[in-house]
Amino acid sequence: MPISTILVVDDSPTERLALQELLSREGYQVLTAESGEQAVERSKTDKPDLILMDVVMPGMNGYQATRTISRHESTRKIPIILCTSKGQETDKIWGMRQGALAYLVKPVDHDELLARIRAIG
Repeated sequence: MPISTILVVDDSPTERLALQELLSREGYQVLTAESGEQAVERSKTDKPDLILMDVVMPGMNGYQATRTISRHESTRKIPIILCTSKGQETDKIWGMRQGALAYLVKPVDHDELLARIRAIG
């Protein structure tokens, strides 16, 4: 399935804007959410082709949102890439166990991110 719509989830307006600009330039339709709760809701209503998920957010964190999305009947097929400042190996293992397809540490290398997206779609 080709990737056309990507949901960017980050509580930082700067991070959301930077990813939105990068992905839009590459021809992707970009949706945004600023919390784990919004990510869960938008994944159900908008059915994006891919989710880029921050981990450290107030309220529902990215691990919890990833687990919720990857285990819900209507959203479990949506691939999730965690993009976070949490760079320990245990953080990566935990993220993958929650259902993430990939784990990138911030600052995210744009070429690597785009390559991962192309590999999925």
